[in-house]
Amino acid sequence: MTRKTPTEEAKGGRGIFDSLFPREHDFHAMLKAQADRTVTGIRLFVSWLETSPQGNPVHLEEIETEVDQMRYAMEEKLISSFSTPFDRQDIYSISRQMDYILNYSKETAKEMYAFGVPPDPYIHAMAGYLLSGMECIARGVHALDGDKAQVEAEIRRARDAYNALEDRYILSMAVLLKTSDAMQAIRTREIYHHLRDAGRAMGDTLDILHNAVIDLA
Repeated sequence: MTRKTPTEEAKGGRGIFDSLFPREHDFHAMLKAQADRTVTGIRLFVSWLETSPQGNPVHLEEIETEVDQMRYAMEEKLISSFSTPFDRQDIYSISRQMDYILNYSKETAKEMYAFGVPPDPYIHAMAGYLLSGMECIARGVHALDGDKAQVEAEIRRARDAYNALEDRYILSMAVLLKTSDAMQAIRTREIYHHLRDAGRAMGDTLDILHNAVIDLA
């Protein structure tokens, strides 16, 4: 039988998050819930891109509002429960950056609908990479209180998705700048930029997640 270390006994076998956060608020569960709903939102966005004709993406606004409320509730508990600024900042920043990912996705859909920009192969590809990366982030968040190796593996996979999104953005802009339809190019450029912004929010999330797993190791 493996004997627990004094530190493990003191923690009662609790995970990393439980050892740092007060028991009255399970911040790890809150982050997991937000990550899962963010994945759901990005999946809705990808599914919306595949519909024809494309309707008003109100369902994305609804889930984005729901995730906002989840984030606000967690922020209130962070303010009242913590006196360790560094750890609190990590949790807040992961939550905020995940919110940006979903927010940019929602704005992309709204502008496509308003501007009359149909999804092209580049939009589909960038949205697909965004979803793949966010799924990795969610799995990494779920593993934060136990499996550091899994978190790091998910971060690497998500970075691959982020880099692929960036590459596809550059390729899409190179093609777009050669078009003769200036007005359509301007409208489409806005869509490409929003998707890139969502990708950059994903990259920022990964940086903060990586910092958190190093600090909590």
